[in-house]
Amino acid sequence: MNIKVTADSTCDLSPELLQRFNITLAPLTVIKDGKPFLDGVEIDPSVIFRHVDAGGALCSTSAVNVDSYRSLFSELSPQYDDVIHITIGSLFSACYQNATIAASAFPNVHVVDSMNLSTGQGHLVIEAAQLAAKGLCAMEICSQLNAMRSRVQASFIMDRLDYMQKGGRCSAVTLLGSKLLKIKPCIAVRDGAMGIADKYRGSFDKCVEKYVKEQLKDRKDLRLDRIFITHTPVPDGAVEAAREAIRKYANFAEIFETSAGCTVSCHCGPGTLGVLFLTK
Repeated sequence: MNIKVTADSTCDLSPELLQRFNITLAPLTVIKDGKPFLDGVEIDPSVIFRHVDAGGALCSTSAVNVDSYRSLFSELSPQYDDVIHITIGSLFSACYQNATIAASAFPNVHVVDSMNLSTGQGHLVIEAAQLAAKGLCAMEICSQLNAMRSRVQASFIMDRLDYMQKGGRCSAVTLLGSKLLKIKPCIAVRDGAMGIADKYRGSFDKCVEKYVKEQLKDRKDLRLDRIFITHTPVPDGAVEAAREAIRKYANFAEIFETSAGCTVSCHCGPGTLGVLFLTK
């Protein structure tokens, strides 16, 4: 079977991983000052951060529209036996709905709702590519992805809450208290939606160490083939603290470091880091 795997740009896989697994992306749209820019094509997180730091309003994101999906699928479907497209979670965006509408015109295009975002979605994208390389058919791959998505462990710890406050997701009082008490919240994906999972107190690198420890220590259910460290710009030492903690508490075959894309960056801002992995 000659199967092509595609995904929304929200999967936050690095260019090296996209090339390694031959993944094609469908870019979401970032709205900055009322103007649209294609995620990862016409805009990247550094532009967003400079814009907000200069006093600009927060950027927002919008779903890939039906016509864009239709264009992508019409290009790829004749070239492959099947196309499997993996979207950002349907509770985060209309991408899954739009992709499903577009795919209805192509019998060999299959759409999977990742029920996740960032490299939580990215885990499923890589899994799909690996299963295709093993010779599984599209229906078997989609079935395995749907069974696997509840075993994706996706969470992020945040050093600052100003983007959340500007976006109306936390109050000014919460922001002030977080700064005064050095509280770092952890947000996690549960059942396809995000919520506060825990809170840590102290310097960011120390909080990262505690966060990784609580995620991984003494777990017997880990899939040890890969784990992601995915982050926006973070304080010096934070990524290495995460990497050292991962090595201390689990023996993953591969530790991938990737930069969070525009979706996470728009909503969470700088100082955000997550470890994202799979359970058995």
